[in-house]
Amino acid sequence: MGRWEPGAGGRLREAALNLYLERGFEQTMVADIAERAGVTARTFFRYFADKREVLFDAAAELEEKSLAALEAAPATASPLEAVAAALDAVAAIIGHDRALARTRHAVITANADLRERELIKLAHMSAALADGLRRRGIGDAEASLAAETGSAVYRVAFQRWVDADDLDLREAIDQSFAQLRTLTASD
Repeated sequence: MGRWEPGAGGRLREAALNLYLERGFEQTMVADIAERAGVTARTFFRYFADKREVLFDAAAELEEKSLAALEAAPATASPLEAVAAALDAVAAIIGHDRALARTRHAVITANADLRERELIKLAHMSAALADGLRRRGIGDAEASLAAETGSAVYRVAFQRWVDADDLDLREAIDQSFAQLRTLTASD
């Protein structure tokens, strides 16, 4: 397969994920990924800055789409409703491919450095959502609390989704928000 044939990015991602599962992240080299994908290492670097980016390259798109959804939420939406709209946008992007999400999750959970990187990515997303809420006129503490709460809801929902076979990611997020409302309801 020639290095200029279409689909190189997808082949590189698939090859990397398979090799990470087979050999482990640390034991997999860029040259191995490129060889398995039928391209050169130089072509790999046209798509990804390093081998970690195979796992994290969608972060910018997720942040952009989630912030757009948060900003598009009705002015009457509560901070948590605006965050829920942002999470719905995330689910629309990643919720269509559970197998990929499971594989990515397995690779990340098997490596401490990757788990740390994932937590940093989630913290960055939470901070971006809090900033978006502040731009909507929400106070500092309430914006931070809503964004962090949304992050926790997402993490719980995502885990439920990757563990399930019959649950949609959007449903898992909605259910997690409902469980949160139950937990915080006054008696």
